[in-house]
Amino acid sequence: MRKLENKELERKSVTAFKEATKTPIIIVLDDIRSLHNIGSVFRTADAFLIEKIYLCGITAVPPNKEIHKTALGATETVSWEYHKEVTDVIATLQKDGVSIFAIEQVENAVYLQNFKIDKSKKYAVVFGNEVFGVSQKAIELCNGTIEIPQLGTKHSLNVSVSTGIVVWDLFQKMNY
Repeated sequence: MRKLENKELERKSVTAFKEATKTPIIIVLDDIRSLHNIGSVFRTADAFLIEKIYLCGITAVPPNKEIHKTALGATETVSWEYHKEVTDVIATLQKDGVSIFAIEQVENAVYLQNFKIDKSKKYAVVFGNEVFGVSQKAIELCNGTIEIPQLGTKHSLNVSVSTGIVVWDLFQKMNY
């Protein structure tokens, strides 16, 4: 077994990325305070050819050197927009026929492994503040909620880790 060199990975150019068919997933970040978390989400979005990221509330926007530290250029490939109110983004996406799910621990949430997708639909996943999570007002506008099962003592994950888990799960359900 030999580790592959970077030149063997067949990475897309920025132009090829922008022209590629995107995975029909939209990430909505609301009130994310950590610039490193934001950058990590961009990098995950790049890895899975995610359609778009919406940055809302206090979430910082590129260009920003702290975001760049973890995004490593993904802010140049992944499409993104900033909106002050997450509820406006959710309402607009719903009008466009997108199915929107908050990633949160709430009553009657569907565990991620039990979440079924319809391959003909586009999905948006909403991630909230590192301390307070997704706001109740945003949850109430979503089509439902998805919970990542956790069995330890903390019952919380870093928002960028949660994004990676959810995006990978949805990506593989859409493609395999």
